[in-house]
Amino acid sequence: MYIIVIGAGDIGTPLIEIATSTGNEVVVVEKDAARADEIASRYDCMVLNADATVKETLLDTEPERADALITTTDQDATNVMVSLLAQELDIPAIVSVVHNPEHMNLFRQIGVNTMENPQRLIAESLFRAVQRPTIVDYMRVGDVAEVFEITVGKDAPVAGLTLSEADGQGLLRDDMLIVAIDREQAETPITPRGETRIKHGDLLTVYSGTGATPEVTDIFGHYEDHATSDSSWGSR
Repeated sequence: MYIIVIGAGDIGTPLIEIATSTGNEVVVVEKDAARADEIASRYDCMVLNADATVKETLLDTEPERADALITTTDQDATNVMVSLLAQELDIPAIVSVVHNPEHMNLFRQIGVNTMENPQRLIAESLFRAVQRPTIVDYMRVGDVAEVFEITVGKDAPVAGLTLSEADGQGLLRDDMLIVAIDREQAETPITPRGETRIKHGDLLTVYSGTGATPEVTDIFGHYEDHATSDSSWGSR
Protein backbone atom coordinates (compact mmCIF):
# COMPACT_ATOMS: atom_id res chain seq x y z
CA MET A 1 0.00 0.00 0.00
CA TYR A 2 0.97 3.63 -0.54
CA ILE A 3 0.15 5.47 2.68
CA ILE A 4 0.41 9.16 3.52
CA VAL A 5 0.88 9.83 7.24
CA ILE A 6 0.32 13.32 8.56
CA GLY A 7 2.19 14.00 11.79
CA ALA A 8 5.06 12.10 13.40
CA GLY A 9 4.27 12.56 17.06
CA ASP A 10 3.32 10.03 19.74
CA ILE A 11 0.65 8.50 17.51
CA GLY A 12 2.21 8.99 14.09
CA THR A 13 5.63 7.55 14.91
CA PRO A 14 4.44 4.05 15.94
CA LEU A 15 2.15 4.09 12.91
CA ILE A 16 5.10 4.87 10.64
CA GLU A 17 7.12 2.09 12.24
CA ILE A 18 4.35 -0.47 11.71
CA ALA A 19 3.58 0.64 8.16
CA THR A 20 7.21 0.65 6.99
CA SER A 21 8.13 -2.61 8.74
CA THR A 22 5.32 -4.43 6.94
CA GLY A 23 6.54 -3.39 3.51
CA ASN A 24 4.24 -0.46 2.77
CA GLU A 25 5.41 2.62 0.88
CA VAL A 26 5.03 5.53 3.28
CA VAL A 27 5.19 9.28 2.86
CA VAL A 28 5.26 11.37 6.04
CA VAL A 29 4.38 15.05 6.36
CA GLU A 30 5.76 16.61 9.54
CA LYS A 31 5.83 20.35 10.28
CA ASP A 32 8.52 20.18 12.98
CA ALA A 33 11.97 20.11 11.34
CA ALA A 34 13.78 18.19 14.09
CA ARG A 35 11.07 15.56 14.23
CA ALA A 36 11.04 15.24 10.45
CA ASP A 37 14.82 14.68 10.40
CA GLU A 38 14.53 12.04 13.11
CA ILE A 39 11.86 10.10 11.22
CA ALA A 40 13.86 10.31 7.99
CA SER A 41 16.92 8.86 9.72
CA ARG A 42 15.04 6.04 11.49
CA TYR A 43 12.58 4.73 8.92
CA ASP A 44 12.56 3.78 5.26
CA CYS A 45 10.11 6.42 4.08
CA MET A 46 9.96 9.77 2.35
CA VAL A 47 9.54 12.69 4.76
CA LEU A 48 8.32 16.15 3.85
CA ASN A 49 9.06 18.91 6.37
CA ALA A 50 6.04 21.01 5.51
CA ASP A 51 2.56 22.16 6.51
CA ALA A 52 -0.03 19.53 5.50
CA THR A 53 -2.86 22.07 5.57
CA VAL A 54 -1.36 23.68 2.45
CA LYS A 55 -2.70 21.97 -0.66
CA GLU A 56 0.64 22.17 -2.47
CA THR A 57 2.19 20.06 0.29
CA LEU A 58 -0.28 17.25 -0.25
CA LEU A 59 0.26 17.49 -4.00
CA ASP A 60 3.95 16.81 -3.33
CA THR A 61 3.01 13.50 -1.66
CA GLU A 62 1.73 12.11 -5.00
CA PRO A 63 -1.86 11.72 -3.78
CA GLU A 64 -2.89 10.09 -7.07
CA ARG A 65 -0.86 7.04 -5.98
CA ALA A 66 -2.18 6.93 -2.44
CA ASP A 67 -4.31 4.11 -1.10
CA ALA A 68 -4.89 5.93 2.18
CA LEU A 69 -4.14 9.06 4.17
CA ILE A 70 -3.97 8.96 7.96
CA THR A 71 -3.79 12.21 9.88
CA THR A 72 -2.48 11.97 13.45
CA THR A 73 -1.73 15.52 14.58
CA ASP A 74 -2.71 16.72 18.05
CA GLN A 75 -5.04 19.41 16.65
CA ASP A 76 -8.53 18.41 15.49
CA ALA A 77 -8.78 21.56 13.34
CA THR A 78 -5.64 20.53 11.45
CA ASN A 79 -6.91 16.99 11.03
CA VAL A 80 -10.22 18.27 9.64
CA MET A 81 -8.50 20.59 7.16
CA VAL A 82 -6.15 17.86 5.94
CA SER A 83 -9.04 15.41 5.61
CA LEU A 84 -11.00 17.88 3.48
CA LEU A 85 -8.00 18.44 1.23
CA ALA A 86 -7.50 14.69 0.94
CA GLN A 87 -11.11 14.31 -0.16
CA GLU A 88 -10.61 17.03 -2.76
CA LEU A 89 -7.62 15.08 -4.07
CA ASP A 90 -9.71 11.86 -4.27
CA ILE A 91 -7.60 9.82 -1.85
CA PRO A 92 -9.65 6.60 -1.44
CA ALA A 93 -9.37 6.05 2.31
CA ILE A 94 -9.05 8.84 4.87
CA VAL A 95 -8.61 8.15 8.57
CA SER A 96 -8.15 10.67 11.37
CA VAL A 97 -7.42 10.72 15.07
CA VAL A 98 -10.00 12.77 17.00
CA HIS A 99 -8.95 14.26 20.32
CA ASN A 100 -12.17 15.93 21.44
CA PRO A 101 -15.10 13.46 21.49
CA GLU A 102 -17.46 16.36 20.72
CA HIS A 103 -15.80 16.63 17.30
CA MET A 104 -16.51 13.01 16.31
CA ASN A 105 -19.76 13.86 14.58
CA LEU A 106 -18.06 16.57 12.50
CA PHE A 107 -15.57 14.09 11.10
CA ARG A 108 -18.34 11.61 10.39
CA GLN A 109 -20.39 14.27 8.60
CA ILE A 110 -17.55 14.90 6.18
CA GLY A 111 -17.15 11.17 5.61
CA VAL A 112 -13.88 10.52 7.44
CA ASN A 113 -13.19 7.34 9.36
CA THR A 114 -12.20 8.21 12.91
CA MET A 115 -10.23 6.86 15.83
CA GLU A 116 -10.66 8.41 19.25
CA ASN A 117 -7.48 9.66 20.88
CA PRO A 118 -5.54 6.45 21.70
CA GLN A 119 -4.19 7.94 24.93
CA ARG A 120 -7.75 8.43 26.14
CA LEU A 121 -8.66 4.88 25.14
CA ILE A 122 -5.66 3.54 27.07
CA ALA A 123 -6.62 5.63 30.09
CA GLU A 124 -10.18 4.30 29.94
CA SER A 125 -8.88 0.73 29.73
CA LEU A 126 -6.65 1.24 32.76
CA PHE A 127 -9.52 2.79 34.70
CA ARG A 128 -11.80 -0.09 33.67
CA ALA A 129 -9.22 -2.58 34.96
CA VAL A 130 -9.67 -1.05 38.42
CA GLN A 131 -13.36 -0.22 38.21
CA ARG A 132 -14.37 -3.63 36.79
CA PRO A 133 -11.54 -6.09 37.61
CA THR A 134 -13.64 -9.05 36.46
CA ILE A 135 -13.78 -7.75 32.89
CA VAL A 136 -10.93 -9.37 30.97
CA ASP A 137 -11.17 -7.14 27.92
CA TYR A 138 -13.72 -4.78 26.45
CA MET A 139 -14.52 -2.61 23.45
CA ARG A 140 -16.97 0.24 23.45
CA VAL A 141 -19.58 0.24 20.68
CA GLY A 142 -21.15 3.65 20.18
CA ASP A 143 -21.79 5.73 23.29
CA VAL A 144 -23.04 3.06 25.69
CA ALA A 145 -22.93 -0.49 24.32
CA GLU A 146 -19.89 -2.66 24.94
CA VAL A 147 -18.42 -5.97 23.90
CA PHE A 148 -16.51 -7.52 26.79
CA GLU A 149 -14.96 -10.78 27.97
CA ILE A 150 -15.87 -12.18 31.36
CA THR A 151 -15.30 -15.49 33.14
CA VAL A 152 -18.36 -17.32 34.51
CA GLY A 153 -18.16 -17.53 38.29
CA LYS A 154 -18.95 -20.68 40.25
CA ASP A 155 -22.16 -19.22 41.72
CA ALA A 156 -23.23 -17.40 38.57
CA PRO A 157 -26.99 -17.57 37.88
CA VAL A 158 -26.26 -18.72 34.32
CA ALA A 159 -23.77 -21.46 35.28
CA GLY A 160 -25.10 -24.89 34.32
CA LEU A 161 -27.89 -23.51 32.14
CA THR A 162 -28.25 -23.67 28.38
CA LEU A 163 -28.68 -20.37 26.61
CA SER A 164 -32.33 -21.24 25.99
CA GLU A 165 -32.87 -21.97 29.69
CA ALA A 166 -31.10 -18.76 30.73
CA ASP A 167 -33.23 -16.79 28.31
CA GLY A 168 -36.39 -18.51 29.52
CA GLN A 169 -35.57 -17.54 33.11
CA GLY A 170 -35.11 -13.91 32.08
CA LEU A 171 -31.39 -13.88 32.85
CA LEU A 172 -30.32 -12.73 29.40
CA ARG A 173 -31.69 -9.30 28.60
CA ASP A 174 -33.06 -8.39 25.19
CA ASP A 175 -30.05 -6.21 24.46
CA MET A 176 -27.51 -8.92 25.39
CA LEU A 177 -25.86 -11.46 23.14
CA ILE A 178 -23.26 -14.09 24.01
CA VAL A 179 -20.98 -14.02 20.99
CA ALA A 180 -18.46 -16.75 21.80
CA ILE A 181 -17.45 -19.18 24.53
CA ASP A 182 -13.80 -20.03 25.21
CA ARG A 183 -13.62 -23.26 27.23
CA GLU A 184 -10.42 -24.75 28.58
CA GLN A 185 -11.18 -28.23 27.24
CA ALA A 186 -12.19 -26.98 23.79
CA GLU A 187 -9.59 -26.60 21.06
CA THR A 188 -11.41 -23.68 19.45
CA PRO A 189 -13.97 -21.13 20.71
CA ILE A 190 -17.54 -22.43 20.83
CA THR A 191 -20.19 -20.74 18.72
CA PRO A 192 -23.14 -20.34 21.12
CA ARG A 193 -26.50 -21.81 20.17
CA GLY A 194 -29.71 -22.30 22.11
CA GLU A 195 -28.70 -25.73 23.38
CA THR A 196 -25.18 -24.64 24.37
CA ARG A 197 -24.66 -25.03 28.11
CA ILE A 198 -22.72 -22.37 30.03
CA LYS A 199 -20.21 -23.77 32.50
CA HIS A 200 -18.28 -22.39 35.44
CA GLY A 201 -14.93 -21.15 34.21
CA ASP A 202 -16.09 -20.40 30.66
CA LEU A 203 -14.68 -17.20 29.20
CA LEU A 204 -17.58 -15.50 27.46
CA THR A 205 -17.51 -12.76 24.87
CA VAL A 206 -20.65 -10.74 25.55
CA TYR A 207 -22.37 -7.86 23.78
CA SER A 208 -24.47 -5.63 26.02
CA GLY A 209 -26.46 -2.68 24.75
CA THR A 210 -26.22 -1.05 28.18
CA GLY A 211 -22.54 -1.81 28.71
CA ALA A 212 -20.89 -3.93 31.39
CA THR A 213 -23.00 -2.59 34.24
CA PRO A 214 -23.16 -4.35 37.63
CA GLU A 215 -26.64 -5.63 36.74
CA VAL A 216 -25.13 -7.31 33.69
CA THR A 217 -22.01 -8.72 35.35
CA ASP A 218 -24.14 -10.09 38.23
CA ILE A 219 -25.55 -12.61 35.75
CA PHE A 220 -22.08 -14.09 35.38
CA GLY A 221 -21.41 -14.26 39.12
CA HIS A 222 -19.35 -11.12 39.76
CA TYR A 223 -21.35 -9.33 42.43
CA GLU A 224 -18.37 -7.37 43.77
CA ASP A 225 -18.78 -4.96 40.86
CA HIS A 226 -21.60 -3.18 42.73
CA ALA A 227 -19.23 -1.93 45.40
CA THR A 228 -16.62 -0.88 42.86
CA SER A 229 -19.14 0.88 40.64
CA ASP A 230 -20.68 2.80 43.52
CA SER A 231 -17.38 4.26 44.71
CA SER A 232 -16.96 8.03 44.53
CA TRP A 233 -14.53 7.77 41.61
CA GLY A 234 -16.21 4.95 39.75
CA SER A 235 -18.35 6.88 37.26
CA ARG A 236 -17.31 7.54 33.70
